[in-house]
Amino acid sequence: MSLDEKLAALREASAGKMPAEVKEVLVGAVKDLRENAMDRIIKVGDTLPSFTLQNQDGTDVSSASLLANGPVVLSVYRGHW
Repeated sequence: MSLDEKLAALREASAGKMPAEVKEVLVGAVKDLRENAMDRIIKVGDTLPSFTLQNQDGTDVSSASLLANGPVVLSVYRGHW
């Protein structure tokens, strides 16, 4: 079974257990992402405004301080659960 098939089966199984109002919110959110969010995604080579983010240790790091040392590669990952 392919990943797409497994995900489709999981969606079907989950949808059957979900209240209709929850399903409606999720479907709306997915629709919004597909219609609007894809145009706002950061793409390779994009220039970003100045920002400050926390690093893996929770320390604030500004883009300006990093850029002072040369080009910056920004890797976004999901944080703590």
